[in-house]
Amino acid sequence: MAYDYIETVRDDAVLTIRMNRPDALNALIPPMLEELIEALHRAENENGPSVLIIEGAGRAFSSGVDLKVLSGAKPKAGRVGSVFDEPASRLMQAVRASSKPVIAKVHGACFTGALEFALHCDFIHTTTDTKFGDTHAKFAIRPTWGMSQTLVDAVGLRRAKEISYSARTFTGQDAFDWGLANACYDSKDALDEAVAALAKDIAANDPATVAAYKTLHAIAETHDVPAGIAAEGAKEFPEITDTLNRIGGFLRVVK
Repeated sequence: MAYDYIETVRDDAVLTIRMNRPDALNALIPPMLEELIEALHRAENENGPSVLIIEGAGRAFSSGVDLKVLSGAKPKAGRVGSVFDEPASRLMQAVRASSKPVIAKVHGACFTGALEFALHCDFIHTTTDTKFGDTHAKFAIRPTWGMSQTLVDAVGLRRAKEISYSARTFTGQDAFDWGLANACYDSKDALDEAVAALAKDIAANDPATVAAYKTLHAIAETHDVPAGIAAEGAKEFPEITDTLNRIGGFLRVVK
């Protein structure tokens, strides 16, 4: 199937889904989210692929939500609005519901919405120099795609608080040291080679047993992540009012 904002590449039982807006560092836009959902649903309904890899074309995995799309939006209480939140919710559900292992292969940059996306995958492999961050607080945008739950699950509550409250950038080495990433590598070439080998190892196993493990591991999560994500989306924070001002400041700088 032809897509405008992603690419899919099949290698035997391994399907790579590649975000393809390299000139914009694969910044997330609603049509891209819809295409990612479509690709995940197609993979789930096909008998062939048994392992999925999510990656970004060019210099980065993804810089996160394309704030230019929000320039005409009217955020309310820190919500960016259904134009992003509705497809993003379906995308995160599609990743979590996949019966096939989903590997986030992260390089270059992985910020905020992109980090939320990666955290919904089964595991993350990255490079030592990749830049990560949760910048929700910087732009007066409250999380609605699962960050408050999945980040805690990955690094623990105290570390998650520090990451989210400070909005500081951290490296792929930090991500590995803190347990957010399963592994980090010194170069993109080494990352590519290692993830390809891992995917082939998984694909060589019985797919029904791997799918069973995914179901059981969902039960074994340290807390009820889906319920926490639902609560995250339902809670309102009307005191968040500075979103447009903060996004506008950022856009004026990047112009």
